[in-house]
Amino acid sequence: MAFVTRQFVRSVSSSSAASASAKKITFKHVTVIGAGLMGSGIAQVAAATGHKVALVDLTEDILAKSKKRIEESLRKVAKKKFADNPEAADEFVEKTLSSISTSTDAASVVHSTDLVVEAIAENLKVKNELFARLDKFAAEHTVFASNTSSLQITGIANATTRQDRFAGLHFFNPVPIMKLVEVIKTPMTSQKTFESLMDFSKALGKHPVACKDTPGFIVNRLLVPYLSEAIRLYERGDASKEDIDIAMKLGAGYPMGPFELTDYVGLDTTKFILDGWHEMDVQNPLFQPSPILNKLVAENKLGKKTGEGFYKYK
Repeated sequence: MAFVTRQFVRSVSSSSAASASAKKITFKHVTVIGAGLMGSGIAQVAAATGHKVALVDLTEDILAKSKKRIEESLRKVAKKKFADNPEAADEFVEKTLSSISTSTDAASVVHSTDLVVEAIAENLKVKNELFARLDKFAAEHTVFASNTSSLQITGIANATTRQDRFAGLHFFNPVPIMKLVEVIKTPMTSQKTFESLMDFSKALGKHPVACKDTPGFIVNRLLVPYLSEAIRLYERGDASKEDIDIAMKLGAGYPMGPFELTDYVGLDTTKFILDGWHEMDVQNPLFQPSPILNKLVAENKLGKKTGEGFYKYK
């Protein structure tokens, strides 16, 4: 009798697991909106792991530059992955590139996609307009995800009629190298959508972490106040930026100091995040604007992307 009971429990458990698995969505075709550094990286890792990818941006010129960037990145990956087999390296690059198509018309490609990942400018109005339009053309089962690093996912999802099939999928730059993906679940995101995106992240070779729709999610919620506090320390004249960076590298074991990292992330990006959080919580001392940061951004000294920031890039 005990044996029969155990067999019955195992059978029910197996059936439940199979049922739960069957409910998940398999993302075979992925559309990436935005062919900048992040969008290109997302498209690359998706194509390299067996997904069909449609990469979308405003002009053919942008897309051509993105494909060239992806090819250069793939050749670096292939050189390491197939160090002793140049033919296999070439085959890997060509096969991956053949899995990526490009388009300047998002509406024409989303009707046949399983997942849309948005990686455009950090502007809520622009993102809302994009998703509201795509919502009309995408299939019923299609899941939408935003790669935003600072905006509230709920505020973007509300522009659509598929709040249950909407979540955050925050990759880190450079996408082909960085292993982390933050999967953000809003109060409306279904468990099916959330689990499917966790599985998708793993299929890309990434390590997903789950987070609620809180400002900055996990990494930026901890990182940006740290960067801004370092800037305030410098603004007060308590220490030089060089000594602050050295202190955090040698004392905390960080690979980059806060000023090096701010230059790498982008001073405009850091300012944008701080400004957004300050609007939400003007009393929070961690979210106060920085006069020096504002001045550098106004002068278009944005860090690595412009060659000048807290440190001058050569």
